[in-house]
Amino acid sequence: MNIYRVGWLAKLLALITMGFLMLPLAAVIPVSFTGKRYLSMPEGDWSLRHYITLFHSSEWIGSIMNSAIVAISAALLATLLSTAFVIAVWYRNNKWTRWLIGLCMLPLIVPPVVSAMVLYFMTTNVSRIAPGLGYDSLPGVILAHTLLIVPFGVINMLVAISRVDRRIELAARNLGAGLWQTTWMVLLPNLRLSMLTTVLLCFILSWEEIAVTLFITSWEVITLPRQIWSGLRDNVDPVVAAISTLLIILTLTLLFLRMAIQGWRAAQRH
Repeated sequence: MNIYRVGWLAKLLALITMGFLMLPLAAVIPVSFTGKRYLSMPEGDWSLRHYITLFHSSEWIGSIMNSAIVAISAALLATLLSTAFVIAVWYRNNKWTRWLIGLCMLPLIVPPVVSAMVLYFMTTNVSRIAPGLGYDSLPGVILAHTLLIVPFGVINMLVAISRVDRRIELAARNLGAGLWQTTWMVLLPNLRLSMLTTVLLCFILSWEEIAVTLFITSWEVITLPRQIWSGLRDNVDPVVAAISTLLIILTLTLLFLRMAIQGWRAAQRH
């Protein structure tokens, strides 16, 4: 008998909590169908004009493409750096590794505004040497986002590598495998799923980053969060509600797809 069976009261409280958290998001959906030029609830005049504007606007499409390029590049680079750092720490495992881990975690305790100012000065100074790699450039934004999200990737990979049994390394070494063979053929396959999780986590963190982006970009690089911020600041554009609705639908679709895959795998095992 399962002594931890969830009762109806706990389920009811969970549903109420989920409804409370989802209510603001649900309010965005009808607003996106308003026929007016400002944010408002539709009053019998449901319209797709803002979705049409979204898909025919070069500014919005360009911002989505910029966000995708930055988020994918930063996520892959951050995952590569995090994995390399964690593997090096795992191999060495001495008193200095704790200091290195603490040093890597320092960006997490710095306020975002301070990080944004530091990265602003860094990118402007880089622009003097290489204009295409510094302020208001895609490589500059990718580099700044990577510096911000690497600590989160390190945390995720540290948790993953802590579950790896060190005896597999000793067995590989005893069988004649070198350092690179052990890393590529033994250690990395055990970290494969965690690396995919780190890529997804870093992608989400980079995709929604706005504070630093506002400091290190001007007119050349406009990401989706910056475009949304501009739309809310200047004229409260209802297109913001349309893109928010599409992101909500995409998130829910991926969530239900993941649940379906997990259910299918569970059914296959039984």
